[in-house]
Amino acid sequence: MLAAERTWLAWWRTGIASAAAAVAVGGVVAHLAGGSKTPYVVLGAGYAVLAAAVFIGAALRQREVERALERGGYVGVRGFWVIALTAAGLLLALGTLVVVIVRS
Repeated sequence: MLAAERTWLAWWRTGIASAAAAVAVGGVVAHLAGGSKTPYVVLGAGYAVLAAAVFIGAALRQREVERALERGGYVGVRGFWVIALTAAGLLLALGTLVVVIVRS
């Protein structure tokens, strides 16, 4: 049960980190970079959406794990979440790379 709780907290740390990235990229860096803020704001919004998805995923995952533990079973992470969060992270990382290279 404690391992499940630690996993839920790890999801939360990831969500908080994504929310912090949204503020950093969409707000702070956009303000400091000069020029058009649009690419940074778009990326910041993307990180914010990722944060929201992670928080939702954490809640759903925690509920599934608790139910499985009550039955004495196990439930893996759904493939949808693995693919969706991986794709979102990859898209945001590549988008950030493009903006950094183009703006340099």
